[in-house]
Amino acid sequence: MEVKSTTKYVRLSPKKARDVARAIQGLPAASAMDILRFTPKKAAQLISKTLKTAMADAEHNFSLNAESLTIKEATIGIGPALKRFKPRAKGSAGAIRRPTSHIFITLTDEAKAQ
Repeated sequence: MEVKSTTKYVRLSPKKARDVARAIQGLPAASAMDILRFTPKKAAQLISKTLKTAMADAEHNFSLNAESLTIKEATIGIGPALKRFKPRAKGSAGAIRRPTSHIFITLTDEAKAQ
């Protein structure tokens, strides 16, 4: 069975978050939590919260064992960018884009097919 969890509109660049998501893909959920706990990036904390939510959903809603869960998919999608302007010389303005991202995590209890 697959359990999905999503966090949307995170104020973090998708490019920065994808590095952390790639590191945990395919790992057991418990070892992924250990990796995220000791990764010194903002994305690690946000992905960890989403992973905890997925694990809690699996336990409470579907009666799955947390030790048997593995991360099938951890993807980072592009969210809408906040558009801001900064004053520049001679009355002009420079555009500033503040990207957001969406975090998608899919857990499964099925054994890895090799």
